Amino acid sequence: MTIAKIAELLNAQVHCGQESLGRDVHSGCGCDMMSDVLAYVKDQAVMLTGLVNPQVIRTAEMMDIVCIVFVRGKKPTDAMIDLANERSLTLLSTNYRMFSACGILYEHGLSDGGQI
Repeated sequence: MTIAKIAELLNAQVHCGQESLGRDVHSGCGCDMMSDVLAYVKDQAVMLTGLVNPQVIRTAEMMDIVCIVFVRGKKPTDAMIDLANERSLTLLSTNYRMFSACGILYEHGLSDGGQI
């Protein structure tokens, strides 16, 4: 699934990373605990979160996450957008709640990256 398709399905606003909208994403996770992201996320993933702080960008970089979707209408700060641009990350925001957003992506074929 491409980042553009994710943005379309979630009716998401693109904050940065427009040049990467054609990039493929192979799996996804919905998480507000960055320690869980560190433990379970595989590369080429999209992360859905309600956390809006720079640590989200840093965690995404460490785990080769290519796109972050902020749920519940949350928006990244200008500092987060600058940090994401430096690291070639795409940032989106949607008004969907995390459960609904994850469900929509799963229903359209995005994998969770494997079993625990």
